[in-house]
Amino acid sequence: MKTIITFLLMIVTSSLNYSQSSIVFDAGTDIEVGTGADVSAGTITVNGTHSGGGTFNNGPLPVELVSFNAIIVKDKVELKWQTSTEVNNYGFEVERKAGSLQSAVSSNPESFRKISSNQFEKIGFVHGQGNSNSPKEYSFVDDAVFSGKYFYRLKQIDNDGKYEYSEAIEADLGTPKEFNLSQNYPNPFNPMTTIKFALPEASKVNLKVYSVMGEEVVELVNEEKPAGFHQVEFSARGGSAPGGNASKLSSGIYFYEINAGKFRSIKKMLLIK
Repeated sequence: MKTIITFLLMIVTSSLNYSQSSIVFDAGTDIEVGTGADVSAGTITVNGTHSGGGTFNNGPLPVELVSFNAIIVKDKVELKWQTSTEVNNYGFEVERKAGSLQSAVSSNPESFRKISSNQFEKIGFVHGQGNSNSPKEYSFVDDAVFSGKYFYRLKQIDNDGKYEYSEAIEADLGTPKEFNLSQNYPNPFNPMTTIKFALPEASKVNLKVYSVMGEEVVELVNEEKPAGFHQVEFSARGGSAPGGNASKLSSGIYFYEINAGKFRSIKKMLLIK
């Protein structure tokens, strides 16, 4: 005859009278435990033979991270991770630090200063699932990197503020294999957009913006640049801004052109005010 043991009463009773419990089951006993039950035993005896010290459960299972990987896609790093269980999970802070001083210098000194720091810094946040007993997948894209090595880690935060760090993983962007001028982002833009370009070797770089009539609007770059990934910002706000000032420009189509050694490329962008 199948015996179904209800653990709830046993657990409550043992917690009131004992610091730990002992559970003994006769041979042939069938045990049915409901989903989500939290069952603990100080000792376990099966068929008259002691089989071990049992397992102490001090509450729900924590957030269990089963994988954490970095994938390099051109000049970006895509982070992917997976959990098998989650309890009280508020979310994940994504942190980054540079492995060494980068060879490619951003046109924004403040941005480069932060990236070049030897300390981990928060670069984003991804909300968790709260409570879950099934696998959950997460991702985050870091597009503010240049050439060289970077390290990433996750700071998993509970709803009550407690937190735990993951192991750090490495992403090595190295140097690009070919010249490239990326499409500005965002596009259309207002008030600011970012233009990225890649150099497989040190080159004299000239980057300019033109109106649809072919008139030069601004020269963004005119200097020798080392091999690596670079970016410059083009702003439509008033006052001085990194990479040029488009505050007097009207809405419309503009073109940006790069010349680096024998490489030449032109792309279109749209300003909307």
